[in-house]
Amino acid sequence: MSIRNITAHFVGAISVIIYFINTVFWVIPIVLLSFLKLIPIMTWQKLVSYPLDGCATAWISINNLNQRITSNTQWNVEGIETLTLNDWYLVTSNHQSWVDILVLQRIFNRKIPFLKFFLKKELIWVPFLGIAWWALDFPFMSRYSKSFLAKNPHLKGKDMESTRKACEKFSTKPVSIMNFVEGTRLTEEKLKRVNGPYKHLLKPKAGGMAFVLSAMGNQLHKLLDVTIYYPEGIPTFWDFACGRVKRIEVKVRILSIEDILNSDAFAMDYFDNPEQRARFQRWLNQLWMEKDQTLSNMSSSK
Repeated sequence: MSIRNITAHFVGAISVIIYFINTVFWVIPIVLLSFLKLIPIMTWQKLVSYPLDGCATAWISINNLNQRITSNTQWNVEGIETLTLNDWYLVTSNHQSWVDILVLQRIFNRKIPFLKFFLKKELIWVPFLGIAWWALDFPFMSRYSKSFLAKNPHLKGKDMESTRKACEKFSTKPVSIMNFVEGTRLTEEKLKRVNGPYKHLLKPKAGGMAFVLSAMGNQLHKLLDVTIYYPEGIPTFWDFACGRVKRIEVKVRILSIEDILNSDAFAMDYFDNPEQRARFQRWLNQLWMEKDQTLSNMSSSK
């Protein structure tokens, strides 16, 4: 093993240790503050959510500082100049690596509200993390399966109703919701197996985005369509931690949620209307075709 590789592994080990210490450091106050949110007063819970989001933002800021110290990655980011902490966003991106999440956190930290993900309601029972996600207002999904609804037809629509109610807190407090519509990370093997129409992307799945829009469409204002490109090839987290990723390019396109909801592409009866599901899937396919072309352009210009 060369001196350069030994140095890279040493830097990676130091970087991972810093990530771990930073995470433990901030999980402790988040869990402690979460007990204050048990007081069932909406105004009080909203007030407590600000220091909680502050802890999460500080966690990302120190992670970003760690990256600056342990790597010399060149960042080329376009389209974030007009973003604000006082707006409501739905964020979607192509998904190639766990590094994508670090990229999104870095470029959006302190520019839009702290990124949150829709989580399955069962994840609330994960030790420590479950209560941290709950305290940070990560939306928990209540989704009934088709087989369950077939046996309990009187519960049809109740899952969406409960999710909408849980998201009411976001009507007065800005939020950013993240959704990876491909559903899984891209690999060359997956790309060949699905044999889709895209050169650089897996086929998008409309259900997740449709669920978010159905639950929160009237609260969200803008869609941030993010395209992430790694000129040297898709990195692993360890590559990133070792400082081996020399360049990352990101393009952000801002679309109006209101225009999407008012177009023929989407209707609130998405889950009950096969024709509407097909129409929204076509709209998402077109969005993905444009993203695929963007990736081709970025690849040809490297």
